[in-house]
Amino acid sequence: MHAVSVVVPVYRGEETIGPLVAELDKLGGPMTSPGGAAYRVDEIILVHDHGPDRSDVVLQELAETYPQVRVVWMSRNFGQDAATIAGMAAARGDWTVTMDEDGQHDPAFIGDFLDAALNQRADLVYSKPTNTRPHGFLRNITSRGAKIVLATLFAFPDSTRFESYRLIRGDIARQLAEVASNGVYLDVALTWVVGEVAQVPVQLRAEGREESGYNYRRLFSLFWKMVLCSGTRGLRLVSLLGVSIALGGAVMAGWVVWHALTDSGTDPEGWASLMMVLLLCSGAILFSLGLIAEYLGVALHVLVGKPLYLTVDSPTPRPEQPRRYQHDDAATRGIDPSEH
Repeated sequence: MHAVSVVVPVYRGEETIGPLVAELDKLGGPMTSPGGAAYRVDEIILVHDHGPDRSDVVLQELAETYPQVRVVWMSRNFGQDAATIAGMAAARGDWTVTMDEDGQHDPAFIGDFLDAALNQRADLVYSKPTNTRPHGFLRNITSRGAKIVLATLFAFPDSTRFESYRLIRGDIARQLAEVASNGVYLDVALTWVVGEVAQVPVQLRAEGREESGYNYRRLFSLFWKMVLCSGTRGLRLVSLLGVSIALGGAVMAGWVVWHALTDSGTDPEGWASLMMVLLLCSGAILFSLGLIAEYLGVALHVLVGKPLYLTVDSPTPRPEQPRRYQHDDAATRGIDPSEH
């Protein structure tokens, strides 16, 4: 019997997390995967990441309703990766499944994930959506383009299969959560410690809410975080950019010398081309300095001990609900307000 821990980071899950937990609860008994493996969902770990809604109230109710639900309370909003890693650290199962809160991930595929892991001897299994993602056309195009950039420029051939719906071997998930430092991107960190990776075709469902929890600013932040976690390849690109500009300058200098030796006429004014070269070179220099500064910032956060996340024992108490009646209502019923 394979014990499975399901980790769900919750940011804006007030309306969606309840139905998802109800689906996972059905997998709590002895289950059999399509390939014949016995498994069950032993625990459901919900990580509260301080969203703007009343998810904390819903999580408390779910913990009281379902005995296998455990809630991890973050001290503030740290982001999806940090919340997922916090849940991985608390998981105790043989396998850890991570999934989103919005309902687009179907828990029925957990058995298929387990079959792929056992048949291919894989420690990590990613979902492979077979249908178009339930997002807008522009978001799907930019997401695909970002993964292509990562695969070509930053040598991430597996970046196109990075998905938040995944199955990880339990001991690997726990140990990785212990050593993960601030600024780490979970999928990149998994490539450091996992050898064999498998994929399982899945059908994505529509999100259970109208608005996605990610805007373009947060998506770009995740993309940039992945770039900074790619090692020193970004710095190598800076070096390559400098060499390319130097070669371009050498070619231009050769052309100027050849033009001066072969043309007896007056050289035309070149203010436009000069300004173009200055802007190109200065822009490349500033971009390179900014990229280096980003790397130094990540290293500084690690050196000063900035935590990836911090958990607390319970959520911050909410204000008490207002009284059902006002002072005047009490007076009309002949009740002395001083007694309340």
